[in-house]
Amino acid sequence: MVADQRFPLLCIVPVTGTPGDGALYPALRPGPSGLTRMSYALIDHLRSVDKRRVRRVFGRLAVTELDAIDDGLALFLGFGDRLEPEPARRDR
Repeated sequence: MVADQRFPLLCIVPVTGTPGDGALYPALRPGPSGLTRMSYALIDHLRSVDKRRVRRVFGRLAVTELDAIDDGLALFLGFGDRLEPEPARRDR
């Protein structure tokens, strides 16, 4: 969550205990994340909620899990080609 973000809404990716296949359902491990069992992000169920509904932080995801969610979001939202670094340009 970006606390100083000026918009009143946050985008939320819900989680489930039911495994899914593919990039839209990355695995999330229990532990520091605050999850008590193996879970899976449901990127195709992306939703917006008011920031005031978020009361506390339950945990933090590992960098690899966040990267998998970012990749799934880019795929789901159609930003995949926009997130790729541009090839170096040759001077003419």
